[in-house]
Amino acid sequence: MRESENPASSKTSRGYTRIHPIPNLVKTPMREVNRFSEMAVFVQVIESCGFSAAGRRLDMTPSAISKFVQRLETRLGVRLLNRTTRKLQLTPEGAAFYERCVRILEDIADAEREATHGATPQGRVRINSHVPFGKHHLMPLLPEFQRRYPDITLDIVLSDSLVDPLDERSDIAIRSGALDDSRLVMRKLGGSRMVVVGAPAYLERNGVPATPDDLDRHNCIGLSGNAKAWPFVAEEGQRLLPSAGNLLLGDNESIREAAVSGLGLARLARFHVDADLDAGRLVPVLEAFNPGDEEEINAVFVGPSEHLPMRVHALLDFLKERIRIGPRAAGERGEASALGARAFVTRLR
Repeated sequence: MRESENPASSKTSRGYTRIHPIPNLVKTPMREVNRFSEMAVFVQVIESCGFSAAGRRLDMTPSAISKFVQRLETRLGVRLLNRTTRKLQLTPEGAAFYERCVRILEDIADAEREATHGATPQGRVRINSHVPFGKHHLMPLLPEFQRRYPDITLDIVLSDSLVDPLDERSDIAIRSGALDDSRLVMRKLGGSRMVVVGAPAYLERNGVPATPDDLDRHNCIGLSGNAKAWPFVAEEGQRLLPSAGNLLLGDNESIREAAVSGLGLARLARFHVDADLDAGRLVPVLEAFNPGDEEEINAVFVGPSEHLPMRVHALLDFLKERIRIGPRAAGERGEASALGARAFVTRLR
């Protein structure tokens, strides 16, 4: 990280977001240095890209800044920065410590704003989301959120791997299904109707199943380690049929891609496949037997919710207000594709 010659800019060359310094902590006399002032100085060094720029921002000499960091490293017993004559580079321990320091200082700033009735949410919120949900539901809402909360920086990671917000240091993870970890809290954002789908090429080769009993002649793509029977409605009530096949995959996005490639039938929540249904890459089957069950979409976070920073509360409330993934929205979206799918199925039969 090179020394910045423009410390007033809002972004550093490495993309770090500057936070407001805390003068009453940073300017404590050296003999009264405390942990918060060490954190504040360390964060400013990273966000200013060097000792000199941090010193200019904090009205301190580069040598005084360097002593703060050295004192911090000595107290922690780890090296936070690798220093050369031209640049500073965070060690892995330093990068992890920086992330935690930013959160702590932002929480302090939140507390001060609330105490002085200046309750404007500020700071960074890290989100980890399903890829399809992020692309089709979260990303389109970002312009509105940024207009409403210009001082909140969103750090978004799209991934279909299972994420523990505690391990990944995410403020919010958007995931579907049940929650097993008692440390975490869920807030429901909506529900997405389940649907059995297949690619047109697969259905042309193997035929369209007319009833759930026909599935024993089809390749059903399953979720690795979580192979569940597929529910259907019948005259005698709901039936659970085994979904046998020669392909198990570790996440729903891979299952979707396999279905689009014509490797078999898949049963997925609509939000995973809405775009494919609209484009004709996938076709719904056995809709007359669909029980209408849903997969819940939840915002998962470390509880309790009353202890969350204002910036995280603001995002959660916004998502709850603006996310539209319920059955009615899915039905409206898929009306044209449903008509096309019925025509395709009729032609094959």
